[in-house]
Amino acid sequence: MEPETRRRIEKTVLEILKSADMDEMTEFKVRKLASDKLGINLSAPDYKRFVRQVVETFLQSTEEPGREPEPEPEPDRKKANTEAAEREPTEEEEEEEVEEDRGKSSGVKEYDDDGDLIICRLSDRRRVTIQDFRGKTLVSIREFYRKDGKELPSSKGISLTAEQWSAFKKNVPAIEEAIQKMESRLM
Repeated sequence: MEPETRRRIEKTVLEILKSADMDEMTEFKVRKLASDKLGINLSAPDYKRFVRQVVETFLQSTEEPGREPEPEPEPDRKKANTEAAEREPTEEEEEEEVEEDRGKSSGVKEYDDDGDLIICRLSDRRRVTIQDFRGKTLVSIREFYRKDGKELPSSKGISLTAEQWSAFKKNVPAIEEAIQKMESRLM
């Protein structure tokens, strides 16, 4: 993405956010309004990722009074991975690895190739993501496969709306209880 395009998108997104009702505004709406204003289709993964980054930086800056929002430049992943591999991990990095192994969030946000937020990896091939589809936020629990070096979603999985996720979450204790009962019968 050209630096001038990045600057125009960032400026437009920030203008939209500053005048928006934050209780009603969604990332999809911001992207749609900015697309219409700029005449650029911002639904491509790179644009989607950049808009999300600007929105998150804006939201973080509103939590800290007096701080002006500035999105971080996109990291050069190959360079970062090479540099990280050449040095010993710090204690903090080791703790993050342990937390990731346990399936907990390490505070570092990870996005897939489509710009969707990866909440956690359940295994090598399964993950939980949050995505925006036609203006609706979905929790997707899906199996992925590798093709030409990319991780692609398979048809094996489920995407839940916010309402469905809420209903599922409410019933987790009943599910856990049923699992315990089944396991005790098997022993």
